[in-house]
Amino acid sequence: MMAGTVIEVLVKSGDDVAEGQDVIIIESMKMQLPVQSELAGKVKDIKVNSGDFVNEGDTIVVLD
Repeated sequence: MMAGTVIEVLVKSGDDVAEGQDVIIIESMKMQLPVQSELAGKVKDIKVNSGDFVNEGDTIVVLD
């Protein structure tokens, strides 16, 4: 994931997520980039909101 601004959160708490599924969309260098889940699981917590700036390596979604 590149650093950028969150423009859309695609999941909500309680959702089931597959490995490789898009979970947020960020804007970086005027490009919209999907960020995908590294694991499968159920969304326990979402650490970002639309408009937040995220850096590479930040935790954005916590899965059970």
